Amino acid sequence: MKISVIGTGYVGLVSGTCFAQMGNSVICVDIDEKKVQSLKEGVIPIYEPGLEEMVLENYKKESLTFTTDIKNAVANTSISFIAVGTPMGEDGSADLQYVLAVAKSIGEHMQEYIVVVDKSTVPVGTADKVTATIQAELDKRGSDLKFDVVSNPEFLKEGAAIQDFMHPDRVVIGADSEKAMQIMHDLYAPFMKNHDRFISMDIKSAEMTKYTANAMLATKISFMNEISNICELVGADINKVRNGIGSDSRIGYSFIYPGCGYGGSCFPKDVQALAKTSKDFGYTPRILDAVEAVNYDQKSVISRKVFDRFGKDLKGKTFAVWGLAFKPETDDMREASSITIINELTAAGAKIVAYDPKARHEAESHYLKDNKNTSYVDSKYEALKDADAVILVTEWQEFRSPDFDEISKLLKTKIFFDGRNQFDKIRMNELGFEYFQIGV
Repeated sequence: MKISVIGTGYVGLVSGTCFAQMGNSVICVDIDEKKVQSLKEGVIPIYEPGLEEMVLENYKKESLTFTTDIKNAVANTSISFIAVGTPMGEDGSADLQYVLAVAKSIGEHMQEYIVVVDKSTVPVGTADKVTATIQAELDKRGSDLKFDVVSNPEFLKEGAAIQDFMHPDRVVIGADSEKAMQIMHDLYAPFMKNHDRFISMDIKSAEMTKYTANAMLATKISFMNEISNICELVGADINKVRNGIGSDSRIGYSFIYPGCGYGGSCFPKDVQALAKTSKDFGYTPRILDAVEAVNYDQKSVISRKVFDRFGKDLKGKTFAVWGLAFKPETDDMREASSITIINELTAAGAKIVAYDPKARHEAESHYLKDNKNTSYVDSKYEALKDADAVILVTEWQEFRSPDFDEISKLLKTKIFFDGRNQFDKIRMNELGFEYFQIGV
């Protein structure tokens, strides 16, 4: 099939590349000329395991191309994916200006029947707005061309996106047209050879499915973080509680790990957008509001532990921070807990020496570029030299079995703040560390 994917961010680039891998002809479009040129030169703007190799392979085969020419891309494809950003507005709503701008371009340039696919995470009712925008442009042209708008929410996990796309748990398609639904089924059939995971529904239900999935996962995280805070007060151990409840098949072990808050491009934005949609329709989403409030507060839990141990004035203190990305296997720092922790500690006078295997550039160039009390190093042990304590924020694999003898030699004082509960408290105490966990 001939496909255009408009937007080469995380979702667009992964989707376009995986479709090309299955033998489709894919044109990826972006308005950023520098980004497009970099992609043509093999420079991938994001870190995602396996993505760079797959992009290069398909670009060489010319099954995957990159361009800024949306007119040519739309005119020569039968399926067009909208995969541009939907940033969060000041009121928590999803900003649809980029989605609707793409819809306008499609209406201006389409030359035959086309299936327009909302791949961006968008609130309920967006497909109606996209449809109206495209139709308005066709009316201006005096054209009677037909099209269908489809909702196809993505469920990619950063750090495992290629695996998720190539072997999906489910493919959700919302469409009001049997023709469009069949086209989408044919497109995804190669990804479901072993088991048909194609789930069809109406458009509004598909739009709601994406937000509901992320809100449910975010709720599990915030719930466990709230329980961890209660555990600390009553003298219980959240790690043992987690094992006790996770063994219940109705609950399971996924997303019940306590920590210093969730981040990323999806959970914070989607929870707030769903809450805003609810309020727009006159309903107060008490659980969603609480999920967001708990997570906002949880990002400061490590800072509070540091203040409890060292006092409010941290002048003259240096802290090693292990991990900057919001989760392992990505360089994404959007809404990362590390940002909150570092800014709070440096505001109290501390100096930070940070290490992350992939996210250093993001921190230096964007998220922490104005924080003059933060420096960066190229290894986890280098960060520890003469530090007063180490703070683990992101659970990268290389942090799971460190050399504790080496850590002891490098740290000024053997103090370890673990924001992801990676280690056993008894063992850490036996090794001579003051060890601070979440919920213990």
